[in-house]
Amino acid sequence: MFDFAAFSGALQLLGNDAMAWLVVPPGILIGLAFGAVPGLSISIAMAVFLPATLYMDFLPAILFLSAIFTGGGFGGAIPAILMNIPGTSSAVATAFDGYPMSQQGRHGEALGVGLAASVIGTFFGYVVLLLVVGPAASWVLKLGPTEMLVVAIWGLLLIAVLNDSSFAKGLAAGVLGITISTVGYSDTGLMRGTFGSMYLLDGIPAIPALIGLFAASELINMAGKDYIVADKSLRKLKMRPILTGVRDTFRRWPAVLRGSLMGTMIGIIPGVGASVANLASYGTAKRASKDPGSFGQGNPDGVIASEAANSSSEGGGMVTLLALGLPGGAGTAILLGAFAMHNVTGGPRFISESTDVVYAIILGNMVQAMLLLVIGIAFVFFASSIVKAPLRYLIPYVIAISMMGAYAITGSVVGPMTVAGAGALGWVMRRYGYPVTAVVVGLLVGPMAEGELVRSWQISGGHLSFLLDRPITLVLIALLAGTIIISQLGRRRTHHNEALSR
Repeated sequence: MFDFAAFSGALQLLGNDAMAWLVVPPGILIGLAFGAVPGLSISIAMAVFLPATLYMDFLPAILFLSAIFTGGGFGGAIPAILMNIPGTSSAVATAFDGYPMSQQGRHGEALGVGLAASVIGTFFGYVVLLLVVGPAASWVLKLGPTEMLVVAIWGLLLIAVLNDSSFAKGLAAGVLGITISTVGYSDTGLMRGTFGSMYLLDGIPAIPALIGLFAASELINMAGKDYIVADKSLRKLKMRPILTGVRDTFRRWPAVLRGSLMGTMIGIIPGVGASVANLASYGTAKRASKDPGSFGQGNPDGVIASEAANSSSEGGGMVTLLALGLPGGAGTAILLGAFAMHNVTGGPRFISESTDVVYAIILGNMVQAMLLLVIGIAFVFFASSIVKAPLRYLIPYVIAISMMGAYAITGSVVGPMTVAGAGALGWVMRRYGYPVTAVVVGLLVGPMAEGELVRSWQISGGHLSFLLDRPITLVLIALLAGTIIISQLGRRRTHHNEALSR
């Protein structure tokens, strides 16, 4: 039930606390800056600035950290669009169409489209959160390990949907990603694939591997070029294309709505988050399109699908934080730490006893989304100047930043070595037509799939009949099977039409 009295109290809290608004613009800029640098993730930015909130009141502290969260949600799209290097794992699918648009000289339009989709997605996610934060507490508790396993498998099956190579190559690349994700200690305490090296006991670090697969391999491919955009006439800084991209996004509202809804739903599921949401939304948009062949060639709907989903998943992730006191990902885990610093515990009691504070947090984040549009337009205008930089200077700089970011994540040489190894692997895969994205999907989703499989096996005792008592699992399995059938029929129809056209 929506509490109108608490809503009025939330407006008073926000109106009477100037500090709650003064901290938001710096937070958004910090998030944009950290998200735009490969390796410096949103969670790193939030962790670095967490101590600064110790002497703030609770509401400004949460709004400051969530502003970093909001800014970083879009910041990762900037290098993904301009250089095919996702700044964060949640911007992987943004690069699929954003980078081809940049190569065509449409970098301003791509940045405008991504920014507007991110703003709308963030706003949509928090509107949904405002309406469902109460009832969602009981709903999320019904999701067990079997449901989470099916969701993880669904993410893995995106391997077969998203790649433009053969199904066999996509599947092989995905299996390779899953295999890499199993290195180190398992959930049952077994040590695997370390070859006796103590550096691999904690596994292959996912973010440095992602940086290597995308950034290093792409930089190797760029080595023979002079600029990202070959045509000099297209390497101009203009505000108009950015504003045009923003305007066109509002005209493509069905794509924005679909991506925002999917991102919010996936974001509610603990442990899944934006890394899966952007890929799932991209795959859905590609299947729903009348021209699926244009995806990967510079279709703005691909950028919209990814950015709307990864940004709206922020609001979905806040559902579990506020309703259950459980983090849905790294960013919300740091927010939970801020809760603890101020002696606040999230959960049903917090919602019932401090509903006005909960609503104030949600409303503050909705305003943040609108501020992101204004601040983001200025930020991406200056960020787009990267297309004017000669690659002979840009490549060493980006490699150095990526290596430092990887070292910051791991605190050892494992990070830079992972970037180098993954870069070599990514270059070989690109050369022989294997989709790098499939490896990334397996790498990101593999640990969750393995953990949920172990828990499902322990609870069921190895008996498949256990699924008959899990109606939500059965519904998800039916949807999963439908997805496979539809995607395969669409693939066959596309091949058939191509054969006829020849």
